Amino acid sequence: MKKLTILDGGMGRELKRIGAPFSQPLWSAQALIESPDYVFQAHQRFIESGAEIIIANSYACVPFHLGDELYASDGPRLAGKAAAIAKSAAQDSKTAVQVAGCIPPAFGSYRPDLFKPAEAVDIFTALFQAQDPHVDLWIAETISSVEELITIQAVLSQTQKPCYYAFTLDDAEGEARLRSGEQVKLAVEHVCQAGGEGIFFNCSIPEVMEQAIIDTKAVIEAHGLDMEIGAYANNFTPIKSDHEANDTLQAMRELSPEGYLAFAKRWQEAGATIIGGCCGIGPEHINVLAKWRDSL
Repeated sequence: MKKLTILDGGMGRELKRIGAPFSQPLWSAQALIESPDYVFQAHQRFIESGAEIIIANSYACVPFHLGDELYASDGPRLAGKAAAIAKSAAQDSKTAVQVAGCIPPAFGSYRPDLFKPAEAVDIFTALFQAQDPHVDLWIAETISSVEELITIQAVLSQTQKPCYYAFTLDDAEGEARLRSGEQVKLAVEHVCQAGGEGIFFNCSIPEVMEQAIIDTKAVIEAHGLDMEIGAYANNFTPIKSDHEANDTLQAMRELSPEGYLAFAKRWQEAGATIIGGCCGIGPEHINVLAKWRDSL
């Protein structure tokens, strides 16, 4: 069995919790603009909790959050700044920490119906170029459809660094599907055929992760490949298909670190080798995961 690697948790809610400026629509980009020291501090908290990979705080450096005007003037620059801050936090660490560049949804999380491939290529390319000098690997986050995956893969084909593709799942329990309604198995087939170091699932409720991992492992093994499988769930209540990300903050649930660990153990048994947390999963959750990792 592969060694378990611990990813960090949700930056946006952690920034809000430690007192950073945080409001919609800027979300996690507001601290990057107004108080970048908070971003460094949030990374430090996750590293001190045991995270071995931290993700640059560039998720909101897109027109959807910044607005067209601010994105045009500062979006890629802010993404590069986010990656540089993460790199600085990793270098300051007493333990080995890798920095992941982030390719976020270009037109809002959980909404495959809003995706525009031609415009997305320009946004993804700009964010890639801005972060690349500072990162060790890439994670494309919260991918909602195969169409979005294919667009991102074209951009990440420019790099030789490891690339991981993280899909957001339909929060309805049962057959594992993307937010688009497409089967997880179809998305995994695309990654296996086009190349990538791993397949993750993020920003979905913990209950739907296990089946997605099981399906992913089956497809990977059928291809005779050796790829990482990862999971980092959110601490939200289930998200509806017409979710408006910039409207209100998504309702939180009360999932304790121990409760999250119980899910994580099932994910590892199903085949996950990289586990962390998304929105609402804080350093206290990551610390429990890290202690569990050390006990294995």
